[in-house]
Amino acid sequence: MPATIDTTILKEELNTPYVVSPEAIAFYQEYGYVKLKNVLSAEVLAYYGDVITDLVFKLNKLTKPMEERTTYERAFLQIMNLWREDETAKEFVFSKRLAQIAADLMGAEGVRLYHDQALYKEPSGGITPWHADQFYWPLASPKTVTIWIPLQATPMDMGPLAFAEKSQAVEIGRDLEISDESEALMSQSLTQFNLNETPFELGEVSYHAGWLFHRAGANLSTKPRKVMTMIYMDKDQRITQPKNSFQQADWETWLASSPVGSVPDSPLNPILYSR
Repeated sequence: MPATIDTTILKEELNTPYVVSPEAIAFYQEYGYVKLKNVLSAEVLAYYGDVITDLVFKLNKLTKPMEERTTYERAFLQIMNLWREDETAKEFVFSKRLAQIAADLMGAEGVRLYHDQALYKEPSGGITPWHADQFYWPLASPKTVTIWIPLQATPMDMGPLAFAEKSQAVEIGRDLEISDESEALMSQSLTQFNLNETPFELGEVSYHAGWLFHRAGANLSTKPRKVMTMIYMDKDQRITQPKNSFQQADWETWLASSPVGSVPDSPLNPILYSR
């Protein structure tokens, strides 16, 4: 019989502080991202990864053949706000450990959840074009960060996340959705920036700022590239007037249509960590 999993230990790990070095904070502040090793154990990733994977395949509605999909659809299966679908997934998304790291990196007193999303790049799945996440978010402050958590070791042939270092101040491309156009324009516009494109070890995660440009390669392996993400924002973040249809949809869906200029403090955006 398989060994019984002690979930108490796993939950404790998710809520135990992680010491973020001053060097890691300085790197994030300058380069717009940071990769951190040994943030989560193999046991936590396996247990919660199985739950997340089951939810992805239960909730996924994208079933058309790869050759019939758009560039965006070929990039990944995308399932959002798993924390509202399953209590075990909620334990993972609400991890104080992961939220504390986000607050430390941004220099914030605390962080709220914007939303979570699973991003599963299927075998033969295409590239994720260059983009900056905050294009989609009607938020006033750049104090936003996404954690990218591979649920398996992610070698180069699986399409790990790649970062254009220090590109968080670039104005070009801030009005582009994830598309062939964003890939073409930013491939030329970002040549002056160093590209960090390296594998992820098991337990290694990355944090990247909302305006940092990033992409991912195609999944050339025979296995799905399973990734869970959470988007955090400064707990004192303010909502701005939506600037495009995507921000309008986000305002209604993830921010509960809270008033422009207000702090997004509806039940959809709980504080996950506060000092």
